[in-house]
Amino acid sequence: MALWVHGLRRVLPLQKACIRLFSSPSSTGSMTRDSKDLPTIKHVRTLLMEKVGVRRKYREEYSWEDAEVMQPVAKSQSELPKRKPTDSLIKASIPLSNHDAREKYLLHNGGIRFGRLLEDFDTLAGYICYQHNMNPELGENQKSPYAFVTVLVDRIEQALSQATISSKKDIYMYGNVTWVGSSSMECTMYMLQDFNGTVQEFLTAKYLFAARNPLTNGAGFVNPLDPQTPEEKAAFQLGEENKVKRQLEGSKSLLKAAPSEDERLIIHDLFLSTIDQSSGTLRVRVKPENTVWMDDTSLKSLIICHPEQRNLYNKIFGGFLMMRAYELAWTAVSFYAKTRPGMCKVVDDILFRKPVEIGSLLFLSAQVVYTNGSDAQVHVHAEVLNPVKGTRETTNDFHFTFDTGVPDLPRVVPQTYAESMMYLIGKRHYES
Repeated sequence: MALWVHGLRRVLPLQKACIRLFSSPSSTGSMTRDSKDLPTIKHVRTLLMEKVGVRRKYREEYSWEDAEVMQPVAKSQSELPKRKPTDSLIKASIPLSNHDAREKYLLHNGGIRFGRLLEDFDTLAGYICYQHNMNPELGENQKSPYAFVTVLVDRIEQALSQATISSKKDIYMYGNVTWVGSSSMECTMYMLQDFNGTVQEFLTAKYLFAARNPLTNGAGFVNPLDPQTPEEKAAFQLGEENKVKRQLEGSKSLLKAAPSEDERLIIHDLFLSTIDQSSGTLRVRVKPENTVWMDDTSLKSLIICHPEQRNLYNKIFGGFLMMRAYELAWTAVSFYAKTRPGMCKVVDDILFRKPVEIGSLLFLSAQVVYTNGSDAQVHVHAEVLNPVKGTRETTNDFHFTFDTGVPDLPRVVPQTYAESMMYLIGKRHYES
């Protein structure tokens, strides 16, 4: 699932009582027994396919008529009933205790592949959106007339260190819709695991989705949200604030506006630190001690997008794109820090500008753009190459924060104005 837009920030914890969905106050054993009744994330994918009603075999010519979704759509949001946040609450498990299921999640050292968790978040978020939307006119077992596309992954944040996450214990997921506009929805999700008899959150995530009419590609109306509890109302209010924040940050984008006065001073100081003061000229550049030129941190990859990576709408699955971008970012950091870092701390503003078509040549470019202490901020740019026309078109931007564990990590230093802007963008994401 994937498409376009710009960023928000904080993740407001849903009602903490939801953790009790996966645990019993009396015993961990009870929690384990209850979890066996949860659908696996693989089963959720199957339910999602049934909800959309798509063909399971790849066809070069895709038709929404094949999906049997040629159904009436609401002409206004007022035609649709209000939905409670609990109506879209979905729980699932990643059965790592099962050897066969665990295999695809394992790192070489027995750790967890974070990229796989990104895929699972994307799947759960998509199903949550379909669960929220309901049109009484479509009757029972309705198939939605809309395509729900990922506008952006606002933020995924780690709450516990990777060393504590077991690759042999089941992971539990839950989430629901926490804010709704006229055609967009915000999903808040969590991943949890049993740590010494206590179920704890170790990842939180916010996704923004939009409803699209696949026949007209126009916006589709979604059910309004009716928050009930103080926690649900606070989450909805945060969604409103995030909407305003996205608009403000969009207006301050360095693609549209000049850096602030403080940012200009930072860039000028960085530039002066690379000048040979004894030369008496601005043209002689030197690399300061314990630094790396930003251009030297670049790492690139090319992906041929095959049908097996397709999503429900015959585009490339957004979760797959996130996984590949993350793994390239992790590799770039490994070369930079000369170590193998753990799971990234924060994923911030994964921006989906347009879908990636099957058969595309997808070019990924990762670069360390900002450093602070032992932390490194990595930007991954994705673009589709057209070898016939000789064109490049941006599809995605990804931002990852890693703690390398290296206390005296070399600072990254820009040489050009474009790199200086990337440095500031990285700094903004790191400090957000």
